[in-house]
Amino acid sequence: VQLQASGGGLVQAGGSLRLSCTASGRTFLRYTLGWFRQTPGKEREFVAGISRNGGAIDYANFVKGRFTISRDNAKNTVHLQMNSLKPEDTAVYYCAAELTNQATLESVDYWGQGTLVTVSS
Repeated sequence: VQLQASGGGLVQAGGSLRLSCTASGRTFLRYTLGWFRQTPGKEREFVAGISRNGGAIDYANFVKGRFTISRDNAKNTVHLQMNSLKPEDTAVYYCAAELTNQATLESVDYWGQGTLVTVSS
């Protein structure tokens, strides 16, 4: 599985961005999908995850109520709608795919290349 992320950019605090990640391959439905983020000097951290059929969704506490994850299995795509962005959301965002449902750095099977989100104050 190859993951291609897009949608990052520069936005003012309070603004919105929508990240997208498209996967290649015919096994998309086998994977739980998610988004992680990383800033310099810090470990990559979980942001949001969605199960194979979209029935189970989880968010990190720091994005609950502001970010929404969704997937379109017909288009092999997962999205992350980010609203009410804060300067502390500035990071490189990575999409991820895993066969399990653990949402840890060790459980991820495939990573996208990352897309930079910068939120100015």
